[in-house]
Amino acid sequence: WNSSTSIVLALILAFLSILKATGFWNNQRHNFPPGPRPLPIIGNVLSFDLKRPYRTYLQLSKKYGPVFSVQMGHRKVVVISGYETVKEALVNQADAFAERPKIPIFEDLTKGNGVVFAHGENWKVMRRFTLTTLRDFGMGKKAIEDRIVEEYGHLADTIASQEGKPFDASKIINAAVANIIVSILLGKRFDYKDSKFVRLLHMTNESMRLAGKPLVTMYNLFPYLGFLLRANKTILRNRDEFHAYVQVTFGEQLKNLDKNDQRSLIDAFLVKQQEEKSTTNGYFHNGNLLSLVSNLFTAGVETISTTLNWGFLLMLKYPEIQKKVQEEIEQVIGSNPPRIEHRAQMPYTDAVIHEIQRFANILPLDLPHETAADVTLKGYFIPKGTYIIPLLTSVLKDPSQWEKPDMFYPEHFLDANGKFMKKDAFMPFSAGRRICAGETLAKMELFLFFTSLLQRFTFHPPPGVSNSDLDLSPAISFNIIPKPYKMCAVARS
Repeated sequence: WNSSTSIVLALILAFLSILKATGFWNNQRHNFPPGPRPLPIIGNVLSFDLKRPYRTYLQLSKKYGPVFSVQMGHRKVVVISGYETVKEALVNQADAFAERPKIPIFEDLTKGNGVVFAHGENWKVMRRFTLTTLRDFGMGKKAIEDRIVEEYGHLADTIASQEGKPFDASKIINAAVANIIVSILLGKRFDYKDSKFVRLLHMTNESMRLAGKPLVTMYNLFPYLGFLLRANKTILRNRDEFHAYVQVTFGEQLKNLDKNDQRSLIDAFLVKQQEEKSTTNGYFHNGNLLSLVSNLFTAGVETISTTLNWGFLLMLKYPEIQKKVQEEIEQVIGSNPPRIEHRAQMPYTDAVIHEIQRFANILPLDLPHETAADVTLKGYFIPKGTYIIPLLTSVLKDPSQWEKPDMFYPEHFLDANGKFMKKDAFMPFSAGRRICAGETLAKMELFLFFTSLLQRFTFHPPPGVSNSDLDLSPAISFNIIPKPYKMCAVARS
């Protein structure tokens, strides 16, 4: 053979290797889930709405069924959709679907530390610590309830200072919610105008918005393009600034650390760190502490404040529902401060809050999972190490589970007698081993902030804006957030 022939053969072999690696050939081998035929190297990327990929996944599920595959760059992805299938995977086969894949942007951010994007034994240790510590610092107990009620007072005073004029409530709601998780993490609260607090919230919001940008999605598919992307650099810069603040904080707390008087989650972590000093390859190192505090701050602020912002927009859109909630508040609570014990006596309000979560659908794609073992799902074979996307929007809007899946309809959670009715397909916090660690805290905050504000204020669109003018289509972000809007808060007598 001459050198030209060798070069041609080498190119052909390289091309065939790429085709194989990108799954260009039929997936039916080994009974792998079906899906659209990919292009070499880029896979199915060109057919995706990268701003709102969940829409593409919903369309594909109608064609290929509740378990299907797509090729995203070099990565083969299995998508699971519909209540029955997601439950079968995340709940019935929880251990097999409990791992988290390595996603470039989040590996850059956390290095596998913390709890949300952690892997293996490190994740198990950090999750156990998180659940135990959140409970110890009041999650689900009267101590944290008192803190929420106190914080509501600051929030209500700030809203009242607007004197009924149009204002954007998103930043002050964000701040109020943030102060609850800050009280657990750092053992303090911030004034809403504190410059450091404002900066921390801005960085968190900015990073969440940038993480949902199509260019960041492209980076996750083709990491070698990272040097071209400004968004990545901003997200990492925000991470570094946040970590620097936390390091100063835990440096200060270390000076006055008393294992018999732990003031915050950081104190509890530092005590564990000291206990582990003689251990090699321990888990309570500074890398885990920084990522854990960052994970819990972001999750504890974004999910609850986004849900509340959707809630008040929906109350503007449907004033008759707002009025019914206020009537129930008057009947059950009167002028007393709302408490968690009232929830069981307020089925309509409870149904409205649940329906806000279902309709808002703030995390349409669950954070990706990875199979920890070979598994069979709905007759398809999925090997260990496969990237899994649970399509939560297909659960929260599954027509087999919800009477009016695309409408805001609180009656989804009420029985024929008007009593509150739990629904198994209500999965806004995900399900299984990776379910949100702060679910109990989130439910407390949503109920107490929502009922307290509707007890004191009636919310209206600004003058000249009708209900029909209000836009319920979301803005582009990592999660589904409402577009900016203003409202008027009128004090109730």
